[in-house]
Amino acid sequence: MSIQIPPDLLVKIHDHARASYPDEGAGFLFGADGAPRIVSAVYGLPNAREDGARHDRFLITPQDYLKGELEAERLGLEIVGVFHSHPDSPNQPSEYDREWAQPYFSYVITSVYAARETDSRSWRLTEDRSQFFEENIVSGREDL
Repeated sequence: MSIQIPPDLLVKIHDHARASYPDEGAGFLFGADGAPRIVSAVYGLPNAREDGARHDRFLITPQDYLKGELEAERLGLEIVGVFHSHPDSPNQPSEYDREWAQPYFSYVITSVYAARETDSRSWRLTEDRSQFFEENIVSGREDL
């Protein structure tokens, strides 16, 4: 499986990650499901987690989901995933990520070290919720 994310949208994801550092940043991926899944827009969100926990946790509130659904609908798209950052940590899903993830979504995780992103990887949760598998990011950039 793969996910297609144009280079300009990867830049927006990385910019959001850097702007959120040293906390986790998050947002929605809007697009269309298919083979590959295609991302057409990103929608950055504030981290709603309490101050002391934002460095290694993010929270998307029900109100954020509603705003995201409405914005996706306005654009004629659907929410196909979530992006978030891991400050000073690898871009692999944590156990916390697995516990809160939904099997349908793609999860693009960007490592950020010293306020500079290192790279992004995308993951999907298996239907039985036991583990993530990596999906290839196709962007037209050779350096991913």
